[in-house]
Amino acid sequence: MSSLPAVRIGLLGLGTVGGGTITVLRRNADVISRRAGRSIEVVAASARDISKPRAVDLAGIELHADPMDLVRRDDIDVIVELIGGTDPTKALVVAALESGKHVVTANKALIALHGNEVFEAAHRSGTMVAFEAAVAGSIPVIKAVREALSGNRVEWLAGIINGTCNYILTAMSDEGRDFGEVLEEAQALGYAEADPSFDIDGVDAAHKLTILAATAFGVPLQFDRVYVEGIRDISRADVAYAQRLGYRIKHIGIARQQKDGIELRVHPTLLPERQMLANVDGVMNAVMIEADAAGPTLYYGAGAGAEPTASAVVADIVDVVRALTGDPENRVPHLAFQPDALAAQPILDMAAVGTSYYLRLSVVDEPGVLAHVTRILGERGISIEAILQQESEAGASAVPVIILTHGVVENAMNDAVVEIEKLEQVDKKVVRIRMEPLA
Repeated sequence: MSSLPAVRIGLLGLGTVGGGTITVLRRNADVISRRAGRSIEVVAASARDISKPRAVDLAGIELHADPMDLVRRDDIDVIVELIGGTDPTKALVVAALESGKHVVTANKALIALHGNEVFEAAHRSGTMVAFEAAVAGSIPVIKAVREALSGNRVEWLAGIINGTCNYILTAMSDEGRDFGEVLEEAQALGYAEADPSFDIDGVDAAHKLTILAATAFGVPLQFDRVYVEGIRDISRADVAYAQRLGYRIKHIGIARQQKDGIELRVHPTLLPERQMLANVDGVMNAVMIEADAAGPTLYYGAGAGAEPTASAVVADIVDVVRALTGDPENRVPHLAFQPDALAAQPILDMAAVGTSYYLRLSVVDEPGVLAHVTRILGERGISIEAILQQESEAGASAVPVIILTHGVVENAMNDAVVEIEKLEQVDKKVVRIRMEPLA
């Protein structure tokens, strides 16, 4: 074993992941030190309430009520930030880097929104920022893109990267339940927050997609250019119709390199039921990457939880420890590409993105209605793959019609939907969900 002194860790945040990190570091101390070449010790931690009872044993760990006091300590080598959010975490992380400390973080919002600035601070000070745990919990997808696929040109990636949304859509699909009912269950089980908007409106997934895309394509982090759509409007009826047609609805983040720019989008998507991502259920996460040399690869695992996320945090700590004595100019770059090789590329407006569509219309049950609809679609170059027309229920004045289209630019579909909704025979708004073969 190395005679080098132990690497001293300062932990910001003693919540679920913070406790999991301490547990994993202690339980696996021998194998971790053998891999890192030095022992690793958590010597200090901060929390909002340092008197609060914790499930983890904090013996030997000095507690700080003020996280900045911990960051300013001279005897700390690595700061592990597990507070979340951007305030005060951005100031804490930048202060740590400027004082020569390396940083490990699980904070996707911080990296997605302020990563360009954070990485610049690290570059100036010759320090590292490791953030594997910020995307997909235990799944080492950042390392895969940044290192294992470094000889490839990534063509596209797509992922189920929010466990809350996946749990809800899985239950709606498997049990035929309504969105609101399943959401309440997810909150009771701890899979969804009391205010679930961050998850179900797609913001969390968009943060993660921002990081994945920057790493895959060598572009600056651009969260504000991601198209984001959540799952609030997905109905039990649409889930059932999709199944009848051989599809499953999943909440997907997609980044794709096109000739004229990059697609960055998060939204509900119909996937063919045979597609691998379509069969990722419950709170699990998965990311599929298509690269020119490797072809398709799939990364699957737990996307959240104390020890799954701690697994990624500890792996980052080990990477940092291994690099402590190395040349700062020859480390693996934060976003896979050398800092001076990051290139701004256009991010495509959603209106310019082409996909296939699932459309559900509620129409008056009378002759000629479908002819009007198909005319509107045809005038905009939208071809139909399949139509499913339901029998009208007794006493109902309208019937549901399901249309699957071939690929079309979104702007053309926007125009078509506006015109279809103007028809007197069409009742209510047209429901539309994008479709992707991912093949």
